[in-house]
Amino acid sequence: MSEARRATAVLSAIIVLACAAAAGWFVYRTPGSALTGAGSVVAPKAAQDKSVRITVDKGESATDIGDALAAAGVVRSARLFEVLVGITGVQDSLEAGEYDFDPGLPAIEVVRRIAAGKTASREVTIPEGLRVEQVGALLQQANVVSQADFLAALVKSRYNQPFLSQLPGTDLEGFIFPAAYQFSRNETAAQVVQTMLQAFQDNVADTVQLEGQDLTLAQVVTLASIIEREAAVPADRPLIASVYLNRLRAGIPLQADPTVQFALANAAASVKQYGWWKSALTLDDLKVASPYNTYINQGLPPGPIANPGLASIEAVIRPARTNYLFFVAKPDGSDAFAETLAEHLQNVRKYQPGAAP
Repeated sequence: MSEARRATAVLSAIIVLACAAAAGWFVYRTPGSALTGAGSVVAPKAAQDKSVRITVDKGESATDIGDALAAAGVVRSARLFEVLVGITGVQDSLEAGEYDFDPGLPAIEVVRRIAAGKTASREVTIPEGLRVEQVGALLQQANVVSQADFLAALVKSRYNQPFLSQLPGTDLEGFIFPAAYQFSRNETAAQVVQTMLQAFQDNVADTVQLEGQDLTLAQVVTLASIIEREAAVPADRPLIASVYLNRLRAGIPLQADPTVQFALANAAASVKQYGWWKSALTLDDLKVASPYNTYINQGLPPGPIANPGLASIEAVIRPARTNYLFFVAKPDGSDAFAETLAEHLQNVRKYQPGAAP
């Protein structure tokens, strides 16, 4: 290599190092830089008490976003934000949405969150035993998605979880797994359903041992949904499961009140007057014409009546070994079980004297 070329190479290297050093000095020494330690990331006093919400609009530049972040006290310097965006090469990846930033969050983490689209999450807990309409209402209350959009997204053919191939119909009732969820603010209804179905895949389909069962997955979940609505005391779940399984084997109608409640709630007028689960059923209610009415139809209803939790599903898989055919609720919420009708009527007179014939 000639002396001229060697000198040029050395000069180029010096320039590159100098630029890197200058950029490093700027990042390290700029107030609010995460890289100088916790002491230099302190936000203005007004922003230290609670998280700050920033809205990034579509098409906003790093300069616009940096100005908003600095004005809100998320970063000390708007210029720092711009430099970090440039250094990390995410200029074209800044995602629109609403973001929550806690006081003292490192500036580099602010950049990473916006570049990754990690918008402020919305938390929602789905309890066991709800219909999909009730799940949709909770999602709407939590500002995740509207109830209408959620219900419209419950189309089996849109999703590809392996367990779905085992379902005979198209209804997803029963397979929206009850759990605590965190959804970002830009998730669609389809993405929400996808997350819940995957939770069922992970927590039930991939973990619960179904081999050796007389029931299919759909039948297990259907019976579990009835047990979920019946059992007020967790310890009663395996016993209630044994009652219904014994009845199925004996060819005796299940006579499960929750299935009648489900049937009644398919009428808007009933929902408006009594809610989704009518508490006091009448003799006329028990005669309602519906394939879900297990007082007038033998066997399981066509599908789940609610979305059961794992404990009720496991109760069907591992029921108590009994000869029980009847149960009645006690005042404390637990149930009294019986093998014969005479014993059952005695329990009814004892625990529910007003309902005794």
